[in-house]
Amino acid sequence: MKLAIEPTLNHYASLYDLPEGERENYFRYTMMKPFETMWNLIGVPLKAGQPRGYDVLTASGMLGYLSVRETESGLAALEKLRQAKAEETALSALRRCMSFAEQAELRVRADELRFGLYLADPLKLELQGGTCGFGGIPGYIQVMLHPTEWNLPRLPAVIAHEFHHNLRFSYFGWDHGNVTLGDYLVIEGLAESFARELFGEELLGPWVTSMEPDDFEYSLHVFKDALALKGFAEVSSYMFGDLYAREQGFAPAGVSPFAGYSVGYAAVQAFLGANDVTIGEATLLGTEEILGSCGLF
Repeated sequence: MKLAIEPTLNHYASLYDLPEGERENYFRYTMMKPFETMWNLIGVPLKAGQPRGYDVLTASGMLGYLSVRETESGLAALEKLRQAKAEETALSALRRCMSFAEQAELRVRADELRFGLYLADPLKLELQGGTCGFGGIPGYIQVMLHPTEWNLPRLPAVIAHEFHHNLRFSYFGWDHGNVTLGDYLVIEGLAESFARELFGEELLGPWVTSMEPDDFEYSLHVFKDALALKGFAEVSSYMFGDLYAREQGFAPAGVSPFAGYSVGYAAVQAFLGANDVTIGEATLLGTEEILGSCGLF
């Protein structure tokens, strides 16, 4: 599999040289065009068919990408990423992920893996520590980052998490309307366990490290009776928590931010330890086998 790293930091430098009125199309047709297939697969066109319609600019704003109009903060973040050699770090992390997968006899269902590093909106991604990613379509990974001393060292782990989504979805499909809460727990738990295997537990994100023990036990109790719940809108309230649910107009589940990530990670870690299974082997196992043998439910 070939690896293609989009030169997004150079693109941002060019974008901020443009008048604001020209930036949206530059973002669409230079910075997102290489990912057009990915966006189309999740129902997002590069440009809406009517004025102010839903397109890649709307979607990226909702997902936490920095607005193309944020010149001052964007230039400052860009300089930090360059000083930190973030693109080189990303390339090294991706190569390590690919090498690990090859040794485990796992493959991404794509001839090429395309990666892009983008600036994040620090307010929209505050709970995530200023970073997030998307790797749900095999062959494509995007990571958003508002660089800080805390999250820059965690960039490889974020990339590994998204890379594992590429792996998992190369063997197990994603059904937006029929995904169960149990499925989603396993998807995210495996991804974070993969990141832990490659880069260490100390570099994992707040989505699995910030929950207090009492809160975790309560969340585990809530999840235990809801594992068969089906449909993205329903299960995402559990995975992302009440704050997200209210923002999206979903029914709250009564849990803290990213409760599903913490529970999923704990379930997969418990399964791996109790059954002497590697993360590579677990990648090929189904939801029922992992949750049924993890000992938490």
